[in-house]
Amino acid sequence: MSAAVLDIVPAGQRAPTTLTAVGLAGVAPASVAGWADWADLPPEQARVGLAHALSNVVAVAFYTASLTARLRGRSTKGRLWSLGGLTAVAVSGALGGHVAYRQAVEAHPST
Repeated sequence: MSAAVLDIVPAGQRAPTTLTAVGLAGVAPASVAGWADWADLPPEQARVGLAHALSNVVAVAFYTASLTARLRGRSTKGRLWSLGGLTAVAVSGALGGHVAYRQAVEAHPST
């Protein structure tokens, strides 16, 4: 989301590119935690959780395309891919919120 804000505010091209790369670096640990939580869900919540995960996959694909375009000097194309990624993240967040709050699923216990 920060990269999208910096895409709107004229701040140069380096900052949104760096933020996109840092965000993508956090995908693996977040995915592991998400799959650990998903594995314990009952079937109804697991279906919504799977849609949440698929939305995240779309977001990662869009942000990867954005980073690739930015690194190749195609900042406008990178911004468009980033907006698509932000849209996918919004959908994912709505689905995750639905599972967590509407269907009353709590985070995986750490102890």
